[in-house]
Amino acid sequence: MTGNRPGRPARLSRERIVAAALDGGLAELTMRELAARLDVSHAALYRWVRDRDALMDLVSAAIVERIVPATEPTAATWREWLAALAWAMHDEFLAVPGFASHVARPHRHDPASFGLLRDRARAAFTAAGCSPAMAEQSWRIFGLGVVQWLGGAEAGLDLGPETSRFDLYLDVLLRGLPAREPAEHPRTQ
Repeated sequence: MTGNRPGRPARLSRERIVAAALDGGLAELTMRELAARLDVSHAALYRWVRDRDALMDLVSAAIVERIVPATEPTAATWREWLAALAWAMHDEFLAVPGFASHVARPHRHDPASFGLLRDRARAAFTAAGCSPAMAEQSWRIFGLGVVQWLGGAEAGLDLGPETSRFDLYLDVLLRGLPAREPAEHPRTQ
């Protein structure tokens, strides 16, 4: 005998887990609720995903795969490339209730998905002519700015009677990038 026995196909997969998590939103999602969405036992789910942090890593990886543009940024396209990335972040993060707020809060980011997003954005700033140090600083400004705007939008941050416009925010952000060394300032002396 070879040891292979016929049996039921696996009821769970990473893809099914991520789809179920994205389907109902993440804001208040518990592992028990996710197991119920998947129609599996709580114990069965824990064999695939050890805890909520691991679940968020799976979800983050799936979303980052969706948002990172397939093309490479160039000296001629870096700003449009970053705009496409930011709009994809806007659309995907806000489509999943609780995701933008989660990403905007301080927490341990999944090294693989965060690393991919960071590396690609830094490549765009490098294509714009930045040194590695300025590409890193530009990524931090871009990443933090976009994520915090989206977290605020999802949380319903009230800044007055007018609705905040992402298109205006992004335009101002991208016109100010890439980062450059500042002129002398009393605090930098």
